[in-house]
Amino acid sequence: MGKGEFEMRNRIRKIAAVCLLVLALVLSITGCGASQTEAPAPEETAKEDTAAETVSPDNTEETQTAVGKGILVLYFSRTGEQYTVGVIEKGNTAIVAEEISAQTGADLFEVLPEKEYPMTYNELTDVAKEEKNKGERPAYKGELPDLSQYDTVFIGAPVWWGDWPMIMYTVFENNDFSGKTLIPFSTHEGSGLSGFDVKLAEAVPNAEVAEGLAIRGGEVQNDPEAVRGKVSDWLSRLGV
Repeated sequence: MGKGEFEMRNRIRKIAAVCLLVLALVLSITGCGASQTEAPAPEETAKEDTAAETVSPDNTEETQTAVGKGILVLYFSRTGEQYTVGVIEKGNTAIVAEEISAQTGADLFEVLPEKEYPMTYNELTDVAKEEKNKGERPAYKGELPDLSQYDTVFIGAPVWWGDWPMIMYTVFENNDFSGKTLIPFSTHEGSGLSGFDVKLAEAVPNAEVAEGLAIRGGEVQNDPEAVRGKVSDWLSRLGV
């Protein structure tokens, strides 16, 4: 091989090397540009999809339906002279009813008798005993709210002669509680729930009756924190 031919081949190798270097640089730049247009990471996609679900019309309607099922606290209470408590300005059952409403956001409705009951304890017990013995159904003022708004109804009253006050049977018999969950509660001075749950199930056979709550009147008047705790624990057991 002559000297001139050797130098020619050497120049060709150098030119080829430069071309390969330039080609590699071009491919590297093109690859970087492509990476900037890749799809987002899976977790980013998941976040975007989740955000879209929270504002979809269908999901919004489902949430409103679940929250919109109403709760009512229906109760009969009494002021005046009470056994072991003295004269009270707010009835024991009214206080418990208001606590249930405060913890659940439920509506309240108080059953008020058309004919007022005696304010003294002894006279009241005589009237209550006579009503029970005769199976009377005392009238109450006005009308209950539209019960079709409510799936759950808490129903409370003081225990009179081991039973619901007769005025509450007027309520049970004059209104349609079919298909609802009824939850009884009582205030008392030693008689507990007095079978409120069983008697309610008998009076309203087409409803479901849940676990009841009984609280002493003396405790209601003198220990509001204890009452709040008992109501809270009870509601937790009920899942309300």
